[in-house]
Amino acid sequence: MSCIFCQIANKEIPSQFLFENDNLVAFRDLNPQAPVHILVVPKMHISSMNEITSENSSVVAEIFEAINKIAEQEGIKESGYRVISNCGDDGCQSVKHLHFHLVGGKKLSETLS
Repeated sequence: MSCIFCQIANKEIPSQFLFENDNLVAFRDLNPQAPVHILVVPKMHISSMNEITSENSSVVAEIFEAINKIAEQEGIKESGYRVISNCGDDGCQSVKHLHFHLVGGKKLSETLS
């Protein structure tokens, strides 16, 4: 499979994981938009939020539990952060593998565009 996030999760492309368990990995974004910008990615290939089903939704819950731990680990849990998942072309989803951006470490803009 040519999915870059599958390759990272399968350790075919080297990356330093900030968090890993049987179902997901987290690593720093290569093009950070804030002092803390981490991608949290399921190891299972799920193309987008449109592909979340009753069979795979438990991994999404696990991702949000991990985000809570990572935010604390990164020192942004109390000050605040944003979790973003882009979906589809109009949502600017550049990698067709479900992923969540954990962004913080500074006061974020109130506008999205």
